[in-house]
Amino acid sequence: MKFWYFSVLLIAISLSCKKDKQKDNDDNPTNPIDCNASITSSTNVHGYGILERLPGIWNGPVYSPTPLGSFPQWIVDFRPISQSQVSSKSELDSLNDIFMSFFIVKHDCKYKIAFRNGGGFAGHVRNSYMIVDSVYEDANMAFYRFSDPISGGNRVHTNITFKQDSIKMFTYTNHYNTLPQPQLHMQWLSKRQDLTSAQSAISAFNFPAKVMVRDFTTTFDGLTESIFYSNAADPYPENQQPYLGQGQVNVQITAPATPDPSKKVLIFLTTQPLFNGFTFQPGNLIYRSRLVFVGAQAQTGFLFNYLHPGTYYVNAIYDNNGDLNFSSGDYMNSNFDVPMTLAPNGQTSANVVINFQIP
Repeated sequence: MKFWYFSVLLIAISLSCKKDKQKDNDDNPTNPIDCNASITSSTNVHGYGILERLPGIWNGPVYSPTPLGSFPQWIVDFRPISQSQVSSKSELDSLNDIFMSFFIVKHDCKYKIAFRNGGGFAGHVRNSYMIVDSVYEDANMAFYRFSDPISGGNRVHTNITFKQDSIKMFTYTNHYNTLPQPQLHMQWLSKRQDLTSAQSAISAFNFPAKVMVRDFTTTFDGLTESIFYSNAADPYPENQQPYLGQGQVNVQITAPATPDPSKKVLIFLTTQPLFNGFTFQPGNLIYRSRLVFVGAQAQTGFLFNYLHPGTYYVNAIYDNNGDLNFSSGDYMNSNFDVPMTLAPNGQTSANVVINFQIP
C-alpha cells in the first residue's frame, strides 16, 4: 500500500514530445479579452472537455523511479460535485490521504480548468494548484497539460492523456527547485472500471456546465509558487468543497478472539455488492470506490470524509497473513455487503462485525 503515500506527492504530469500537438483555443488576437466578461454557455473554457472525460472509477499501475518505487494499482473514483467540478478522495489511514479536484476558474482574464491536488502526508497538509495551459482534442484522443500558474511548467507540470477508456498521467518535477530541469516522478496508466457509479451525480447537476467555481484573478498575487501548507492559507480548502458528506464505519472484531494490534484491518466501500448470497463475485471488484487500513483492535473503524453521496456496500478484512488483501486464513464479516447510503452534504454510518475466517 505504499502507493498511497506516494500519491500524496502527485502534483504534475508532462510529456514535452507532445508540444507540437498542443493547441491553445483561448488565445485569439482578433478577439480581444474582456476581463469583466461573465461566463455563459457560449464562453470558451480552456480545457473544458476534461470534465466530461474524468467521471468514473479508474484503476491501474503506477511506475516511479523514486525510492518509493512502483505498485500494481491505484483506485480513483471521480464524480461530479457541482455543475462544473469533479473530485476524488483516496486515503491510506487517518494521516495520509489525497484529494484531487478539477473545476472552472477565472485566471488571467480567461476561464480555464484548474487542478487542485494534495492532502495529508504523515499528518502534514500540502495542497497545490495547477491551471491548464495546453489542450489537444480530436475524435480519438485528448491531451491536457497543467502547470503551476506562478512558477510555470519548469517547476512542475502535469500531462493527462485520454484514449477511449484509458488515462495516462506522467509527472515531472524539479523536486522543489533542486534540479535544473523537471524529471520523471511517476506515471499512472489507468483504465476506467465503471461509469455507472457517477451517473446519479452527472444527472443531478446536468454535468458538465459552464459555471465558474472560483475566481483566481488575484489568488496567487505575491506568491512564488502555488503550494499551500495549511488549510487556513488554502484558497479552496476541502471543507469548502460542495455536495460531499461523511460515512463512519464502525468495526467490531470477535474472530479472532484476541486481535493482534500489529496487524491491519482493511475497510473498503464498493458501489455494487461483492456477494450474491454466500457467493463471492470477484468481477464486482471493479466497483471499489474507497479503501483504508486501520489498526486491528477489538473496536476500530474509520470516518470516510468528503465521500460522494450514494449507496455503498461495506466489507472489512482482518489481514491475518499481512498481504494487504483478503485471502484464505484472513477474517471478515459474515454479514456480507453491509449497506450504507449517504445523502448530499450528509452523514451516515455502518456497523461491521468481523467474525468469520475465510476458508
